[in-house]
Amino acid sequence: MTILLTGAAGFIGLHVAQLLLDRGEKVVGIDNLNDYYDPQLKLDRLARLTSRPGFSFERLDVADRDGMAALFDRHVFDSVIHLAAQAGVRYSLTNPHAYIESNVVGFLNVLEGCRRRQGQIRHLVYASSSSVYGGNTQMPFSETHSVDHPVSLYAATKKSNELMAHTYSHLFRVPTTGLRFFTVYGPWGRPDMALFMFTKSIIAGEPIQVFNHGKMVRDFTYIDDIAAGVLAVFDRPPAANLDHQPAQPDPGRSQAPYRLFNIGNNRPVELIAFIEAIEKAVGKTAIKQLMDMQPGDVPATFADVSELERWTGFKPAMPIEEGVERFVRWYRGYYRA
Repeated sequence: MTILLTGAAGFIGLHVAQLLLDRGEKVVGIDNLNDYYDPQLKLDRLARLTSRPGFSFERLDVADRDGMAALFDRHVFDSVIHLAAQAGVRYSLTNPHAYIESNVVGFLNVLEGCRRRQGQIRHLVYASSSSVYGGNTQMPFSETHSVDHPVSLYAATKKSNELMAHTYSHLFRVPTTGLRFFTVYGPWGRPDMALFMFTKSIIAGEPIQVFNHGKMVRDFTYIDDIAAGVLAVFDRPPAANLDHQPAQPDPGRSQAPYRLFNIGNNRPVELIAFIEAIEKAVGKTAIKQLMDMQPGDVPATFADVSELERWTGFKPAMPIEEGVERFVRWYRGYYRA
């Protein structure tokens, strides 16, 4: 197959691309290589792909309407994996337009490309987020739960992606699957994420800010589990739910070829325990500054992955201690720390 992979120079994009290439797929990767964080990290990720047979790269922003239309004209894609997005909850508080342009306009351009190739696109898999659960406190989070109360613009754009995808699945029969990722971590990760920032500061002997006094709970999910989950879902395009009940609809399924799945470790960890795992891997004690909760954050996330397991047979399994140790080993090697 020829697969369009957006966000190919991103954290998850790198690992998904590697798995696709390992099994012999042809991958056309795009990325805008913006400076939301150090572009050199993106270029170094990309360098791991560009030398491999079957991979080609085009620098392109998904929000570029004409550029995306031309991309779909130049290539005959069998499927699309859409990972490009403006990430980060905190950044959305101060740069909201970046989220609408990348996450909403950009996703529309991807959907339109698939619509124009109606019947050709076998499957569109796209990144959603655990952030869509917002103010929901019912644990573990299930795809059947309401996601009507986002607490950040980032979360709102991800929910809008799910709604937009359903519309195109319903109207144009584009098979779509949204994946709600839960706190992804691991080698080649983003510098704006907690594990990266904590590791950097602990090694340097600098203090770390510990929000909600360390009582945050997160379903930290290792990158290899995320990438394997993406491919497991990618290989099973959704079909219409023949048991759909319009009077009592299932939010995760539909009469259209549309599905939603959580991908999380299913073993939530308190933030202070996560920091202890980093301290152990680094071999130093963190200097902790205990802080109140930040705007846009939620106190806990916890994924119910039973639907993912039923549909694909896959379930994330990496223990947090081993995953953190692998990241710290990569960090020390990459930054010579």
